[in-house]
Amino acid sequence: MLKKGRLVLAALAAASVLGLFGCGKQETVIQVASKPMTESYILTEMLKQLIEHDTDYTVEITKGVGGGTTNIEPALEKGDFDLYPEYTRTGWLNVLKMPEMEKDDAVLFEKLQEGYAEKGLTWAGLYGFSNTYGLAMRKDRAEELGIKTYSDLAEKSGELIFGGNPDYLELETGYPRLCEAYGMSFKDTKQIDIGLKYEALENGDVDVINAFTTDAKLASEDLTVLEDDQVFFERYDAGTVVRMDTLEENPQLEPALRKMEGLITESEMQQLNARVEAGEEDAAVAEDFLTQKGLLD
Repeated sequence: MLKKGRLVLAALAAASVLGLFGCGKQETVIQVASKPMTESYILTEMLKQLIEHDTDYTVEITKGVGGGTTNIEPALEKGDFDLYPEYTRTGWLNVLKMPEMEKDDAVLFEKLQEGYAEKGLTWAGLYGFSNTYGLAMRKDRAEELGIKTYSDLAEKSGELIFGGNPDYLELETGYPRLCEAYGMSFKDTKQIDIGLKYEALENGDVDVINAFTTDAKLASEDLTVLEDDQVFFERYDAGTVVRMDTLEENPQLEPALRKMEGLITESEMQQLNARVEAGEEDAAVAEDFLTQKGLLD
């Protein structure tokens, strides 16, 4: 009986040792969300790879959350996610629901941080590029007409056809406000599905289109983005939104996130988007970029 008791005690002691040392510390999992767009897929892969390279944490990505900001941000507040890539003025309009746009980027970011802090969130660095609205032309056509800026375009607009997706053409703060600001009066406008605008431009069906400045198609040497010389379009700077308690509970996290600060230019983001849309895996493209920047072994 005594021998049996000793065996039981030994078994309990062994189990205790295994509990302390065999199983190890509980794994920390950082939950990251991405919007349903190529750019967001690439950025979340960069965040995952930097975090896992620089910390003891594991990252799980929920890819392509429908509704983007509308669904991700409330889930972030609830704690379903820890962080995700966002754009400053998207947060300003869609999260803080500010009635008027703040033109000054520095003032906007300061107020943005204050508003997000009330929600238990913060912006942990901006990536260095803005994905905002722009105007694009075929390079040969722009050179032929001597158009480099929006003001140049305004002078020649009476000879040209503008192509845009219906939402942009009809949006009061979109095409009508642009034309008013620069005094543009195009010969004609054409409504074109958002997925067909670049094809219409390349085929010569239109002369100029509205675009987003990191669109993959803009990586083509045959196209040019005109200079917004009166700064009509505000910047939508990309950066990481993260829960404050996640940062507090996981001190290795913030230094890893800060490595994304100022890392990517608009032209680089165009090229990365183009590679993925040409068929490369987003994880491989992200890894290649971070390795070239010296951030991965």
